[in-house]
Amino acid sequence: MSPISRLLDVMASLRDRESGCPWDIEQTFATIAPYTIEEAYEVADAIADEDWTALKEELGDLLLQVVFYAQMAREAGLFDFAEVAAGVADKMVRRHPHVFGDERIDTAKAQTVAWEAHKAAERRAGAAAGTAGEGPPSVLDGVARGLPALMRAAKLQARAARVGLDWKSVEDVVRNVEDEIREFRDTVRSNASLEARVEEFGDLLFSLVNVARHLAIDPEESLRLANRKFDLRVRYVERRLAEMELSAGTASEELLEQFWEDAKRQ
Repeated sequence: MSPISRLLDVMASLRDRESGCPWDIEQTFATIAPYTIEEAYEVADAIADEDWTALKEELGDLLLQVVFYAQMAREAGLFDFAEVAAGVADKMVRRHPHVFGDERIDTAKAQTVAWEAHKAAERRAGAAAGTAGEGPPSVLDGVARGLPALMRAAKLQARAARVGLDWKSVEDVVRNVEDEIREFRDTVRSNASLEARVEEFGDLLFSLVNVARHLAIDPEESLRLANRKFDLRVRYVERRLAEMELSAGTASEELLEQFWEDAKRQ
């Protein structure tokens, strides 16, 4: 028995209504979705840490999510794992005619353009067949609503730019950020409602993502790096305080500032 066949059998046993695991039996597509997102980020963490042992384990956990969905879909008569695997293999062949056909593509940039063209053609075909959802076709079709907000903002902006809905220069985008900062500051100073502050803060974040996109910066990765840097610095300060049998609440502001500056130099 192949490893993937064994995994499929394990999942089927876990979901068995008579002898399976009560927790696994109770799960639905909706309840598993948050775990899938979490597992994907754990894969990214293992790669960032260059922890290849952890990566092997996390990839297994991510694969388990696919097997879980496929088992639930098979039970509901929707599709099974074989159809999932066959479908993605067919798609890869279809979107790589330069590998599996006679077309020629020499650079990664050209392949990116061709890939997006294939996806757009597939969306048009889906619309013609009545399987692309409600409303007329849009350049924004296919940008998943479940993406992390920063990532989705960047993808929405990039899609809109394809049809000319974009700022002409990064300087224009930066000026827009400055306008959004002023609007947000006015919202705070006027003691506006929470809803108004949330909306203005969202506009500010969206404009910052636009700056990142124009400068070829991945905003999600940029914030992830900032989070990691903050994490390391806080832990450094905590260690230094512990050595002195102090805490952030008992140490002086001068000492905290000194340790923070030390952490920045690590």
